[in-house]
Amino acid sequence: MTALPSVSYSITVRLEVPAGGSTVSKLTTAVEQAGGLVTALDVTASGHERLRIDVTCAAADTEHAGRLVEAMRAVPGVEIGRVSDRTFLMHLGGKISMEAKHPIRNRDDLSMIYTPGVARVCLAIAANPDDARRLTIKRNTVAVVTDGSAVLGLGNIGPKAALPVMEGKAALFKRFAGIDAWPLCLDTQDPDAIVEIVKAIAPGFAGINLEDISAPRCFEIEARLREELDIPVFHDDQHGTAVVVLGALYNALRVVGKDISAVKVVLSGAGAAGTAILKLLIAAGVKDTCVADIGGVIHSGREGLSPELRWIAENTNAAQYSGDLKGALAGADVFIGVSAPNILTGADIATMNENSIVFALANPTPEVDPAAAGEHAAVVATGRSDYPNQINNVLVFPGVFRGLLDAQSSKVSIEMELAAAKALAGVVTDEELNATYIVPSVFHPEVHTRVAHAVRDAAGGKAPASEVFPDDSPAL
Repeated sequence: MTALPSVSYSITVRLEVPAGGSTVSKLTTAVEQAGGLVTALDVTASGHERLRIDVTCAAADTEHAGRLVEAMRAVPGVEIGRVSDRTFLMHLGGKISMEAKHPIRNRDDLSMIYTPGVARVCLAIAANPDDARRLTIKRNTVAVVTDGSAVLGLGNIGPKAALPVMEGKAALFKRFAGIDAWPLCLDTQDPDAIVEIVKAIAPGFAGINLEDISAPRCFEIEARLREELDIPVFHDDQHGTAVVVLGALYNALRVVGKDISAVKVVLSGAGAAGTAILKLLIAAGVKDTCVADIGGVIHSGREGLSPELRWIAENTNAAQYSGDLKGALAGADVFIGVSAPNILTGADIATMNENSIVFALANPTPEVDPAAAGEHAAVVATGRSDYPNQINNVLVFPGVFRGLLDAQSSKVSIEMELAAAKALAGVVTDEELNATYIVPSVFHPEVHTRVAHAVRDAAGGKAPASEVFPDDSPAL
């Protein structure tokens, strides 16, 4: 699959060219012939002899961006100045900041926001710890916790290198759900240490979002924290992925006219995401499932199964098929991949049942080329933004946490996840639904509020905190 120019690899090149003539048009032609895409061309300074121009163009990857610069340099009369990577510019100094909700303009403001007035609030919370949710940022704050062991598709790159992703996650919480989220990148990959650290910082937060922690440690860490904390713990790589996949599957099944209880589903990938997807599909009513990993299809007779894989073997593959993924795919209705690139071909998809559904979610390169899959499957989805039907966790996690925080929930349940998936699917109306539109845009105005309301109702139906506490001043 050939990568297309993307804004995530866009560059701005400051250069000088002779005034007049055809140099500018030659620049555009040179970029296009090199496979790039010019998205902006701005004159930043002009003189009688020379022009200074900022050329912004999209490339397919970093190496391609370098080739675009050389193509521009080769145009007669062009002098290259500064080359800026627009993505790196956006990350300079980080992407989030803290700001005060109240101005500190004079001594009166200072004495109420800080000392001596703040002491009275501290004593009120000491007397009634539940007031921390009412009188501090706790009620609207989530910790985004990682150890840097499974960052995106980059692997174990460590906590410092994970920080840009966690910052981005915090920015998405704020943009789509109004939640204040803080990235906490832990310099340990020991499960015991992670659990103890998160327990120690939990008093300042209303929820914990675990992020990019590798399997199988992520299962243990989440389970222990859910047992020991009185605030919801949500591993987005597991449950966020599962919810958006189920929501998309609901709509894909509407497109092809199949019932969720009657389809055969084959999954590729038995890690954090694959296991969570499987459990949610079973809870949603899927009865015929089969899971493959690097060792082939998981079955009870396979040697060396971990506890997690043993659970999969006991709850899937009723026929105890012991072959490979391609063999399992024959006669299936749904394929869901959260595994590795290019492990299937269009010919493999052709062995599936008529009106099949393919979710090839490995990123950036899917398990099967989407175009090849589309020749045989009725509905195709990927994790990429340059194809229809992008399965993206950002459709889910902001609304899920908004609902949890508004309900003042102490846990996340399978019922809440099912409610979130149904709410996500319901955003796409019958009039809008088709094979290339089974999930709404993340910028759809109703996505996050619908998911939030569904989760809040499933958590007990409490009104948002702003309604529970219309007046934040203590009773006199």
